[in-house]
Amino acid sequence: MKKQTLARSLAGIWWVTLIFLYAPLLVIVLFSFNSANSTAVFENFSLAWYRRLFGNEQIISAFGNSLVLAVSSSVVALVVGCLIGYGMYRHRHRKLGWLIVLIYLPIVLPDIVFGISEMAFFVQIHEWTGLLQPGLGTMIIAHVTFQIPFVALIVYSRFVGLDPTLFEAAKDLYASPVKRVVHFMVPTIKPALISAFFLSFTLSIDDFVISFFTAGPESATLPIYIWSAIKKGVTPEINAIATLMIGAVAMAAILSMLFNRQGRR
Repeated sequence: MKKQTLARSLAGIWWVTLIFLYAPLLVIVLFSFNSANSTAVFENFSLAWYRRLFGNEQIISAFGNSLVLAVSSSVVALVVGCLIGYGMYRHRHRKLGWLIVLIYLPIVLPDIVFGISEMAFFVQIHEWTGLLQPGLGTMIIAHVTFQIPFVALIVYSRFVGLDPTLFEAAKDLYASPVKRVVHFMVPTIKPALISAFFLSFTLSIDDFVISFFTAGPESATLPIYIWSAIKKGVTPEINAIATLMIGAVAMAAILSMLFNRQGRR
């Protein structure tokens, strides 16, 4: 009886937590279809704000910047993070405490501290060499730096879950290093790689603080555009942008979870 009561209590807490987390998002989605220019009273269902959204050149430009930033930084982070994850696995028996600290640091460091440090670094390099002027390039570099740890840890956890004898078997079959990578390692960790890519994409498309400090005048992303627009008040058009971002992030997160689950199987 006590176990059933405890289970019901935990279930109740779980549902309350879900409502607390997702109710604000549902409100944003609902009012993005509001026919009236109001975020307090819902009148009628309408797609007018989405039509207006896709006719706004600034929003289209910000969306393009967000997409280029997310895809390019995720690809670079995937390659570098995969190499780091494999290196951590190959040398896991050594004392690599300092390396683990360096990998975890971008994850636990507050975004505002990370963003300010990136901005100061790029400004200093630009003054010395004339390179790395704030813009889409600096944003890609900044995003790669905080995406790499996530990719490295996902790839490392996948390698740790493999049977070590598989690597020896590949050598016994006279497979060259290139063939071991192409025909054994990549197919084996493919779900982890896909999962890491979508996670990096989600982190990039959702980031505001680091993007804000490293962006240039012509490289505004959707989160930066939203932040600038809400100074004039939240409109259903902003809700429509937020709804599309919620859908994109949710889709990437679901795909990442599915591929990660497939990899564990």
